[in-house]
Amino acid sequence: MLRVLRCFPGITLLALFTLPVQANAGPPQVNFNRDIRPILSRNCFHCHGPDAEHREADLRLDQETGLKSTSEAAIIHPGQPDQSELFARISSHDADTVMPPADSGKKLTSEEIELFKQWIAEGAQWSQHWAYVKPHASPVPQVKDQQWPVNWIDNFVLSRLEEQGLKPSPEADKITLLRRLSFDLTGLPPTRAEVDAFVKDDSPTAYEKQVDRLLASPHYGERMAMYWLDLVRFADTVGYHGDQDHHISPYRDYVIDAFNRNLPFDQFTREQLAGDLLPDPSLQQKIATGYNRVLQTSHEGGVQRKEYLAIYAADRIRNFSGVWMGATMGCCQCHDHKYDPYTAKDFYSMVAFFADIDEDQHLRRGADRIPTIREPEIFLYSAEEKQKIARLDAKIKSIQDKLKAISSSEIQKQSPEEKEQKLKQMVELNKQLGPLKKEREAIDRGAVKTMITVSIKPREIRILPRGNWLDESGPVVQPAIPEFMGQIKTDHERPTRLDLANWLSAKDGYGPLMARVMTNRFWYLFFGRGIAPVLDDFGGQGGPPHYPELLDQLAIKFFEDEWDIKQMVKFIVMSRAYRQSSLETPEQRKTDPFNRRLDRQARFRLPAEMIRDNALAISGLLVTEIGGPSVKPYQPAGYYRHLNFPKRKYVSHQDERQWRRGVYMHWQRQFLHPMLKAFDAPSREECTAQRPRSNTPIAAMTLLNDPTFIEAARVFAAHVIQQGGDSEQERINFAFTQATSRDPEAYEVEVLQDLLNSNRRAFADRTKEAQALTSTGLTKTEANLEAVELAAWTEVTRALLNLNEVVTRN
Repeated sequence: MLRVLRCFPGITLLALFTLPVQANAGPPQVNFNRDIRPILSRNCFHCHGPDAEHREADLRLDQETGLKSTSEAAIIHPGQPDQSELFARISSHDADTVMPPADSGKKLTSEEIELFKQWIAEGAQWSQHWAYVKPHASPVPQVKDQQWPVNWIDNFVLSRLEEQGLKPSPEADKITLLRRLSFDLTGLPPTRAEVDAFVKDDSPTAYEKQVDRLLASPHYGERMAMYWLDLVRFADTVGYHGDQDHHISPYRDYVIDAFNRNLPFDQFTREQLAGDLLPDPSLQQKIATGYNRVLQTSHEGGVQRKEYLAIYAADRIRNFSGVWMGATMGCCQCHDHKYDPYTAKDFYSMVAFFADIDEDQHLRRGADRIPTIREPEIFLYSAEEKQKIARLDAKIKSIQDKLKAISSSEIQKQSPEEKEQKLKQMVELNKQLGPLKKEREAIDRGAVKTMITVSIKPREIRILPRGNWLDESGPVVQPAIPEFMGQIKTDHERPTRLDLANWLSAKDGYGPLMARVMTNRFWYLFFGRGIAPVLDDFGGQGGPPHYPELLDQLAIKFFEDEWDIKQMVKFIVMSRAYRQSSLETPEQRKTDPFNRRLDRQARFRLPAEMIRDNALAISGLLVTEIGGPSVKPYQPAGYYRHLNFPKRKYVSHQDERQWRRGVYMHWQRQFLHPMLKAFDAPSREECTAQRPRSNTPIAAMTLLNDPTFIEAARVFAAHVIQQGGDSEQERINFAFTQATSRDPEAYEVEVLQDLLNSNRRAFADRTKEAQALTSTGLTKTEANLEAVELAAWTEVTRALLNLNEVVTRN
């Protein structure tokens, strides 16, 4: 009997308006991967899918043989929906025979039932799941409006629109376009000078020059790192139990530098997964292996070693498969995957690749200290520290050599006077040695450290039945890729992490599929949504791409361009599709609310870090130094009161570190900074490929009252008074343009003028009241006037920093 998934959240069926429709062409042909597979995955695969142990009625619907047997009792008879058992069951009104069963909580809509009927009538053509088929090239579509496309991205988009009788949106105005490009490529707003230069540049290459300038900016690496750090769940703390600090910030700087250097993505992958296994690895390649160490760990004294090694293994495979494969292999920790062809054996075989990582020293040396012990670690010395270390080490070695020479001499055969002289020499040398060693140790205490990966003899990996770390009855497995994907090539007796990394990018390995995963994410960064809707799950529950040919073509380009990230980014943002206006018509909002047709650009609130960076940049407070240890901006007092082992108190930096970019903010997994949390930044306990975007009063109040934003508004107001001109009109125009990059409308000037005047009166009245209670009398001093003026303008700049236009990427 057919059974169905009883408790799994569904995915929305792609609306029919996203399909190519020609006038008087009738219903479009049903596509199995696009239309039918998602319905089966949502409703049927739980009981009739890859998981053999829980499969009902020995019926498997994720494979063609299960859907189309040759017997008369076949589930589907192609071309004959009325003779097909599947259609009979899903269209039945009998509670005893209908599928999904009434008690499952699932029910197919009438539209979905009609899709099945049409699909069967059309021959029930089946296709392998799109995510496991290598991208294939498609001819560039022909379009009627041959003036619109800039590159072939536009041909794919415009061809679909023309088939539906639609037109793309006009190009965004130059100011909006430059703001969009600046936020997308650097995470920062353009300066007034940059806007003016672009507006005045009428050359055909004006836009491309801006793209090249921003890609060359060191802030490009910071912007791209923000996203990558979400994927790999980078944080400054261990996550579990005491959530103590650990040494890892140099890994973040490696990521920023890698994007700025345009390190090819295959090498970027190789260095993080297996930099320690490369021939003669550089210091940066060793730092890159911090990826393997940034998972959550526990430093509580009573943890069970085997239990936490199993927890770490599952965490690692969840993250690895999500980041590089767009897969949810974590589901296989306890059983075969319910929706995708991954098995529990595949899961533990992947764990075996990482069994050589020396990562459990902290379980033998539990420490509640801050920062905690996470060996193996390395010191990263500055040039000055290196020179000092060389000098000290030379002195220490010289003294130690002298001591060794004295102690090795035959003192017993010497005279009492000679013995006394030797002992005096040793005492003197030890007196000299002590301070030198202390000075050397002081350098290490102040130096930056970072966790790295060191390969050791691999530990034994067994399949854990139902994920139970106490059950060692499962078979031992060796490193291997998922069985349905073939075998990995290796020159070693046992495949290594380096072999795995090479397979990920190989043409005859996972390379073309990984290219599809990553290009989908690049698209998401610059269009607000992926071409495939779920960025970390290309499996049965993820949903099909709404422009599959375009996604494949982008993947092929990324792979054939030798994993050149900047080239891919430039190709996307140079397209006419990217440059479209984000203004939407009521019809667009009604018929295509998620913009699957791509007939306009997206508008969305900036990510949390960018909201903060934007306010600091507008005010002039932003410190643009690249790299370095994590920083601690203002945070509510007592926020860490529940953090124990050890108890701690958050102390914000009081110097210019306070104003550094959000990518450098201290990331406390259990108690994420409230400002970041209010604007949907993740705790980074798991891979986050796509942040949610909420709209809550907490976010609004944070933007209005967080001390960082208050201080930014105050400093911004001071700049307006000092640099904005002599008249209020000039100052208002200056402030508005500084915040939004455009000139204000007349009504906007009027509103801001009223706000300024009302606050000026209110603050003046408060000053008078305060003076009345003091011995200074009612005389207004020059200082009081300046304070009132600054306070009034601060309310104006505070309002500007809270504008939707200022915190939105249009």
